[in-house]
Amino acid sequence: MRRNLAGCFVALVIVMLAGCKVGPDFDAPTAPVAAAYLQSGDPAIRTDLQVDRDWWNVYNDPVLDRLIRTTYAQNLDLMSAGTRVLAARAQLGIAIGDFYPQTQQLNAGVTYNQASSTDPSGNPNNNIGNFWRSSLGAQVVWELDFWGKFRRGIESADAVYLGSVANYDAALVTLIGDVATSYIGIRTLEKQIAIAQSNVIRQRKALDIANARFLGGASTKLDVYQAENVLAATQATIPQLTIQLDQGKNALRVLLGMAPQPLETLLAGPPGIPVPPPQVAIGIPADLVRRRPDLRAAELNAAAQSPQIGLAKADLYPAFILTGSFGTVGSNIGHAQLDDVFSSKGIGFSFGPSFQWPILNYGQITNNVRVQDAKLQSLLLAYQQSVLKAQQEVENGLAAYVGSGRQVADLRVSYAAATNAERIAVLQYKLGTRDFTTVLTAEQNLYTAENNLAIAYGNYSAGLANVYRALGGGWQIREGQNFVRGAAREQMRQRTDWGALLPPEGEPMAVPDLPSATDVNSNIRAPQW
Repeated sequence: MRRNLAGCFVALVIVMLAGCKVGPDFDAPTAPVAAAYLQSGDPAIRTDLQVDRDWWNVYNDPVLDRLIRTTYAQNLDLMSAGTRVLAARAQLGIAIGDFYPQTQQLNAGVTYNQASSTDPSGNPNNNIGNFWRSSLGAQVVWELDFWGKFRRGIESADAVYLGSVANYDAALVTLIGDVATSYIGIRTLEKQIAIAQSNVIRQRKALDIANARFLGGASTKLDVYQAENVLAATQATIPQLTIQLDQGKNALRVLLGMAPQPLETLLAGPPGIPVPPPQVAIGIPADLVRRRPDLRAAELNAAAQSPQIGLAKADLYPAFILTGSFGTVGSNIGHAQLDDVFSSKGIGFSFGPSFQWPILNYGQITNNVRVQDAKLQSLLLAYQQSVLKAQQEVENGLAAYVGSGRQVADLRVSYAAATNAERIAVLQYKLGTRDFTTVLTAEQNLYTAENNLAIAYGNYSAGLANVYRALGGGWQIREGQNFVRGAAREQMRQRTDWGALLPPEGEPMAVPDLPSATDVNSNIRAPQW
């Protein structure tokens, strides 16, 4: 008899494991992708090469590299995103646990029982009296995954986990881009301040010439007043630029995860605005969809929602449950003894299948299926919109980069002409062949041309950083690293046993490659503890 029961149990489990999974299998969504970027014909753009993973190295600036490495190690928002990865990883373990017996518990107890003489449900004539009772047992309740309900739950949790990794990478891409543009902004402002200071020196010399000519009777006081006006106006730009510089450094400190403190050590290095290379590699739009982590996250959001339809549909069918209990009981009633709980004669057990079928709730369940399907369609459309916006961001970045490069070339000619014009105007004023208005105009033109050139260089350099940010490069620096590092990591390890999810410093957590959502759906990975 027992052998037949065991055979039936094994057969039922095999049927359960081979059973179908209700609900749709997820298909990777498609989105409109251009064959080539609009700026791909520009000589500065190369589409035959992939984006360099450490794209900031194209600037050949060790300070920028140092800032990015420091920010990656210390940024608090990034570490917060890392904790969400750990939470999603633990949640995946919970979902996998649901696939096995949902209730697995041991129970034991010793109780003293006294019947009430006023309780009508009692039997005052049974002569049992007061007694002790001991028990020891185990109980198991296992809802079989006959319709794939729990396997769909694992698929969803797996996609959520991979999506959290993609969101972390997206945050890292944004962070690297922010550091690069902040640093370029700081160097641009430093250059503008240096230009203003050099023009102040030049304009002071012009003021000295105007004073000398006025004292010598060769000109009127008007030249002196005009020279003082231009000089003061140029000097007034320095405090405003300094304010912007201080604010830029404050923003950089937050990215670095630092309290207000001097940045001279971190910024020590070659001065000047980082200069982009003459040619940059951007790949093709199809590469963008595979590389940008926020697009992977959008796809994985849909992949996590798709199994929810199957979870909802499973409620339309009966749930098959195996219930079993095994235990022993002892008491001090009659010939029994309390220690019978440890003997064979105190053993009792029960085992059997059951099912539940909410047949009267079909309307609610069907509408819940519709809700989950609508959520999936919304996420699929959101993915397509994200792909379009990603291409827009790349095109905007390329337009700014290419246009700023052309602007730099024109402004270099403008600056060279303004420099020569100012030199000739001052010389002619000294000789008395030109009035002072010509000198003032030349000085103002020179300052404007030089300042505009610095701004254009900054825009040119920042434009390339924005291109790379839009292309989604740079997240690869986290490979082989932990998602939570430093003091936060140790705090978590001291509070909770994280096991392999949060190994000691120097031992990275194993992170899977991020495949397409179709692969996620077909390859459920159990966590390695």
